[in-house]
Amino acid sequence: MAQKLQTAPRERIILGIDPGTNVMGYGVLKSLGAKAEMLAMGVIDLRRVSDVYLKLGRIHERILTVIDGFLPDEMAIEAPFFGKNVQSMLKLGRAQGVAIAAAISRDIPISEYAPLKIKQAITGNGAASKEQVAAFMQRMLHIKDENMLPYLDATDALAVAYCHHLQTQRQLPGLTSGNRSWKDFVKTHASRVRTGS
Repeated sequence: MAQKLQTAPRERIILGIDPGTNVMGYGVLKSLGAKAEMLAMGVIDLRRVSDVYLKLGRIHERILTVIDGFLPDEMAIEAPFFGKNVQSMLKLGRAQGVAIAAAISRDIPISEYAPLKIKQAITGNGAASKEQVAAFMQRMLHIKDENMLPYLDATDALAVAYCHHLQTQRQLPGLTSGNRSWKDFVKTHASRVRTGS
């Protein structure tokens, strides 16, 4: 009788990004199986920078600093939501694009999640407030009161990383961000697949 092959869960570092043009949040999680632990959270405060392109440069520079400091295996970023103000959407899209470019320059796989999906994954309610998301993150990750930040962008970024943790832990062992389907898994792991006669 063949024994079932057990694979130990792989430790991953996940960087979560909550894009913003004035304040951009980031959160770093260590993910191991079903467990997640906060390594860091913070914000990139750009409110004193008036030049749009200088802001983008600062975002790129600071995201690279976070990446080089924590060496994440994956990055999860919140997708821009559709609003009525086209100029605001354009600015937000640029900020998100610069953060994505920083991850691409370090060969980090990127996943994008809609705000509704993140809130649903964390609180069970797609219409949850930022305060509710922060309270859930504090409870789930056992963050002490003194380690909480006044910026909800930081806990939003943690929520993005935690949503990615929840989504990817349900995947098959061996399914990386580049192998998202059975077809990809079979192609990558042909030696593990038996064909019927």
